[in-house]
Amino acid sequence: AEQENNIVASKKEPDGPSQIDEMPARGGPALCRWGLADRRGVALVAQVLYRLHMRPIVLQLLAFAFGLVACEEGKKAPAPVSSVAAPSMSSSAPKARAPFDRAKLAAFAPLAASFDSKTNPSTEPRVALGKMLFFDARLSKGHDVSCNSCHDLATGGVDRKPVSTGHKGQKGGRNSPTVLNAAGHFAQFWDGRATDVEAQAKGPVLNPVEMAMPNEARVIDTLRSIPEYVKAFDAAFVGDKDPVTFENMARAIGAYERKLVTPSRWDKFLGGDDAALTDDEKEGLTTFVDTGCAACHQGSLVGAGMYQKAGLVVPWPNTSDPGRFAVTKLESDRMMFKVPSLRNVARTSPYFHDGATASLDDAVRIMARHQLGKTLKDDEVRVLVTWLKALSGEQPKELADAPKLPASTPKTPKPDKT
Repeated sequence: AEQENNIVASKKEPDGPSQIDEMPARGGPALCRWGLADRRGVALVAQVLYRLHMRPIVLQLLAFAFGLVACEEGKKAPAPVSSVAAPSMSSSAPKARAPFDRAKLAAFAPLAASFDSKTNPSTEPRVALGKMLFFDARLSKGHDVSCNSCHDLATGGVDRKPVSTGHKGQKGGRNSPTVLNAAGHFAQFWDGRATDVEAQAKGPVLNPVEMAMPNEARVIDTLRSIPEYVKAFDAAFVGDKDPVTFENMARAIGAYERKLVTPSRWDKFLGGDDAALTDDEKEGLTTFVDTGCAACHQGSLVGAGMYQKAGLVVPWPNTSDPGRFAVTKLESDRMMFKVPSLRNVARTSPYFHDGATASLDDAVRIMARHQLGKTLKDDEVRVLVTWLKALSGEQPKELADAPKLPASTPKTPKPDKT
């Protein structure tokens, strides 16, 4: 869960010119002749520049490569015969559309079957143990908060609240992001303070606002008091002299979360199946790329691969949360947040680090305005959101259903509501 308190307020930054709006004069029809390899090469250069903190140049470079400049070749492509049976969402008469340009997919990749770890393999016993721990509220001080409380697998891996509720009804400081596909993120939490899901799993258990366990010893006492858990740890960590440890608890939860992968029709489309998306969805994808969204939301997760400043072009309306600055204390990290994955975004409202935006349509408009300095038309928002909905995937039912948990014993510590 993404619960944070005592966030340091920062001053609002002044408005600056939109570097994206200056781009059209620099392109031209030559961009249309760029091939897939050319665009991927630009993406690699952009990643290097990003690591050197040359973010304005990165945004311009990616926007140029992925089609912010309109292509006008002088020849009109013939209208394709749609192979999709789904009706158009538009109430107006259908219009002829040019074939989708697959060069626009250069920034994306299909989803992996699982996010395996060499140091923490997702063996069957380890995943089974991790699933039980994920759903077990006895890992909290009051026995009333589990990992699933804030990352509810019945509702897209989120609790659909602006901020989550923890021990004694306390509220966190940031929105809890979805756990689905989270193991593939380049870092965990909005500010990236944990490197992987195993490190992330430790934080909420001991956080006084969230699960509020007083220390690791209380966690271990709880687990060791339940014989079924002791057997499960022995099976999951064969060869360990003492399998029931706080570290192994986190490793088991991480092994389970690495299997929470949600492939969708979008992956079929990336694999070459043109019929996997409707014409409106393809138009929305084109709008997404041409607007410049793929500069940050790219890769197999359509995001979750970099940090970006909230309010890159137009200052963010609420600067009370300084983002990654709270972790690094570097001024260059002020208002920097992890770019969220857009997988399952239609199911994971409310949006942004503060959970302040309930509507996906509004979230799209806010992003275009503050990150790109653009005002989208209603029809652009409509088709863009239509495509975003195609990113909703299917989670494995056997992993998402709540398990039967082992019973407590007289030795199990009692709930503590203090």
